[in-house]
Amino acid sequence: MLNRLVGAIGEWFIYGLIRVFGRRHIAEEIPWLVGPLGGPTIGDRAYEETARAEGLTIVRNAAQGGLIPRFDEIGGVSFDPARVHPKIRDFYENTCAYRLDTWATTYFPARLALWALVTAISRRVDQLNFPLDGLDTAYGMTSEIILLLKPDGAIRYTGWFRKLQRDGRVIYTGFYTTESPPGADGPCVKVVFPMPDGNATVILRPGNDGDSGFRLESAGRCFGDVGFYRVQRSGDALRVWLVSTLRETFRLYVDAENAVRCEHDIRFLGLQVLTLHYRISPRVAG
Repeated sequence: MLNRLVGAIGEWFIYGLIRVFGRRHIAEEIPWLVGPLGGPTIGDRAYEETARAEGLTIVRNAAQGGLIPRFDEIGGVSFDPARVHPKIRDFYENTCAYRLDTWATTYFPARLALWALVTAISRRVDQLNFPLDGLDTAYGMTSEIILLLKPDGAIRYTGWFRKLQRDGRVIYTGFYTTESPPGADGPCVKVVFPMPDGNATVILRPGNDGDSGFRLESAGRCFGDVGFYRVQRSGDALRVWLVSTLRETFRLYVDAENAVRCEHDIRFLGLQVLTLHYRISPRVAG
């Protein structure tokens, strides 16, 4: 009962911020930002709901497919895909062939806000249940690639559905595409996380990191650039809030043991909130 009350207050507060800081747009004005919206609860039902709404065919537990099916397509003025290590490229193009071992680090005092968000809202809507301590990830995470295909067979979205093995809570119900927002200097990675009657959309700028590493960053300067956008339905339009103080960075590299590693950092108001550490390995046949 208390969690429901706290969750309702939290949602009211977030929706209030969207109304105060968000801009109202019709979808045709922001085609680069439009993406799937969620129902009352998310989980994996968002994939079925989006497939029905857009006339797509859904493929669960895809045996082929990756978050960026053609890695070279995100090349641009400030990013050269040819410099990225082949193992990192292959992970993005063939994500279904890999498993991820994960560790989480949370930081005080931002971990208090993360705990409130996860326990009051994320668990209720079954989306973005970020791990709060080491035990949450000690049992591992699932990793399922879901393809949503157009009638001609082309990929409309690549879904990445991930759950905590410990309790089955959903960390990510994500929809991956590439997009060229008006404020960026080239193609970017766009990830949409459906939320009730809205979504959280993260647009990430690709970049080279050292000799062969890869970096994705959502640190944008203004509306239309990369960044974290909170989108909510507003009648026949959308209200969009660019949360410029919420930033994510992914840094991928190949370590001394020739294994792919990823450091995923989340910062809010300049404070480090969460770091997810990944060791990425090929799945063992059978």
